[in-house]
Amino acid sequence: MIDLTHWERLASEQVKNRRRDAGRLGGKVAVVTGAAQGFGRGIAEELLAAGARVVLADLNGPLAEKVAAELGERAAAVRTDVTDEESVAGMVRFAVERFGGIDLFVSNAGVLKAGSLDELEKKDFEFVTSVNYTAFFTGVKYVSRIMKAQASADPAWTGDVVEVNSKSGLAGSRMNFAYAGSKFGGLGLVQSFALELVPHRIKVNAVCPGNFLEGPLWTDPERGLFVQYLKAGKVPGATTVDDVRRYYEAQVPMGRGCLPSDVAKAILYAVEQSYETGQAIPVTGGQIMLN
Repeated sequence: MIDLTHWERLASEQVKNRRRDAGRLGGKVAVVTGAAQGFGRGIAEELLAAGARVVLADLNGPLAEKVAAELGERAAAVRTDVTDEESVAGMVRFAVERFGGIDLFVSNAGVLKAGSLDELEKKDFEFVTSVNYTAFFTGVKYVSRIMKAQASADPAWTGDVVEVNSKSGLAGSRMNFAYAGSKFGGLGLVQSFALELVPHRIKVNAVCPGNFLEGPLWTDPERGLFVQYLKAGKVPGATTVDDVRRYYEAQVPMGRGCLPSDVAKAILYAVEQSYETGQAIPVTGGQIMLN
């Protein structure tokens, strides 16, 4: 196990003395993975607006640095490969050294490879699993070390872990089994971590967004999901990416894709609601409703 003793001690020493800024999350330190673009950047912006200090952790270090500079002094960036244990530990060290601790961990980094059983290669399946499932475990493993130290040092402290899951963690997805399987598994981790960490006053919840149709995951002209789904034949009868887009918009009772601000509101709810842990909160415009 990677040694974080120094940083645990540092966080426990500083937890009571951190500056309390204005806002719903004033004084809290948040770490968001995959924060340089898409949902991650939007979530980071909303958390900053709520008063948090935010560490933007992303594999694309230069882009994360650029975004952090644009967002101001309460934002900082660290290059992080969520599939690498030492890199994740480095993210934790950076957060403690820069802002004094960690109060909210948003596990947002995710990837998707679509395809049928005949098309998808084992290496692609394992890649999706390593980012969407295993990396959530690794992040919580090391972030919770800091959080537990803070809980021991300050009886008034509370912390939160929020996994950005997906509507595909609530219902299966045709020709998208690698992603859906990783997200179903993520909810199992959420519930299990919630039970383990509740004695330390750490809540663990998931938010399950619908499709962010405006983001690069969908719109990238070479690797985006509109292109992937068109090539994979996931949408029957579709001949253009516009056909694919219209198909997905039509699945949503509210008639539009999910936005980062929608997800951020659910995260703020999960943090502020002191009596919820182990939950999966749909943010789908009515497309997926819990029974």
